[in-house]
Amino acid sequence: MKQVIVRPAAAADIDDAYQWYEAQRPGLGEQFLVALNATRDRVVEQPEAYPVLQRATRRALIPKRFPYGLFYRVYGDTIVIVACMHETRDPRRWHGRS
Repeated sequence: MKQVIVRPAAAADIDDAYQWYEAQRPGLGEQFLVALNATRDRVVEQPEAYPVLQRATRRALIPKRFPYGLFYRVYGDTIVIVACMHETRDPRRWHGRS
């Protein structure tokens, strides 16, 4: 079983998205977390299945209802999540994290 580490900046990204969706409609933030966790589970099952974007950082897209990407790196049996960002955000925001 692979270990998943969520860096503090990525945890903040996730919390910000959750809060934003929850403010739009109660319960929508929870739905975002369910979709995010399903994406994380797919990454754990097949971490090499997603494209490398920069310096071994990969991105798994969360389903279309939530236009976010989960950015991560694989170190042996460890997956490190470095960011969770909206698809329209400036990619330079996560580049410094990878």
